[in-house]
Amino acid sequence: MNKSEIVDKLFKKNNFLTRSDIDHCVQEILNFTSDALAEGKRLEIRGFGSFSTRKRSIRMARNPKTGDAVKVNSKFHPYFRAAKSLRNNLKG
Repeated sequence: MNKSEIVDKLFKKNNFLTRSDIDHCVQEILNFTSDALAEGKRLEIRGFGSFSTRKRSIRMARNPKTGDAVKVNSKFHPYFRAAKSLRNNLKG
């Protein structure tokens, strides 16, 4: 599901709101999440899961075109851990 599908689904459930208001709200939530992760903060949504960042250490990789070894610097990547209730819902 992409952002526009989320906006459409919310618009159908909440016809008293305009589509642009819903789009703006969804965009603000995504911006808030992105900014919090960029600052190294952890974001938790009860019953859904938590978002955080994890550090990847320095490693050696290969250039797929030439096969040469390339050093990849350490960096942070986003990490999501599903809440127990979400995991149980997905199990069926």
